[in-house]
Amino acid sequence: MTGPFAEYDLPEPFYPSAFAWRAGMRLAGVDEVGRGPLVGAVVTAAVVLDPARPIDGLADSKKLTPARRERLATAIRERALGWALGRAEPDEIDRLNIYHATHLAMVRAVEALAIDVDAVLVDGNRSPVFACPAEPVVKGDGRVPAIAAASILAKVARDAEMVALHRRYPLYGFDRHKGYPTAAHLSALREHGPLAEHRRSFAPVAVFFESQGLESQESGRD
Repeated sequence: MTGPFAEYDLPEPFYPSAFAWRAGMRLAGVDEVGRGPLVGAVVTAAVVLDPARPIDGLADSKKLTPARRERLATAIRERALGWALGRAEPDEIDRLNIYHATHLAMVRAVEALAIDVDAVLVDGNRSPVFACPAEPVVKGDGRVPAIAAASILAKVARDAEMVALHRRYPLYGFDRHKGYPTAAHLSALREHGPLAEHRRSFAPVAVFFESQGLESQESGRD
């Protein structure tokens, strides 16, 4: 390696060990949103930033306000060399488990990019198998700008899906808790039962079916 790895200058540059950094390399940062919720898809994003068009303020999406995330998402979509979303649906999560479904969604995001990439950096401690070299980065959304950008796009996309789901089923409060197992969500689940969009393999949803003497794989209401 000839120098520190980074799309931009960083106070603490990240040094990959799975591949050699070189100037002009097209790197995709990948992150996910939605491993913990009881409802909806797990959404991933892959982003290839353009060093010539830097974006100020990239950070872990969880540390940004919704308004700030929206502004940054617009900038990412306008200035990145390439970006794409991937997803795994609730039935895939139930069939594969959330770990494998998340990796599937990450691969789908990279494969959906309109440009070829030389390497991938994934937020977390494990990486899926891609068609190019890849490396996981623990807390990567706070260390690698492309991963931070991916976390922002994935968060904005999934939150929008939860708001749309709220419009269809306002009794569940998806616009507030975004599908996470809050007290309000669990209360609505007990009162109204699971929807077709709920993940039947997740304990609070499976418990409902067990209490009704039903199989957790049965379809929910439309």
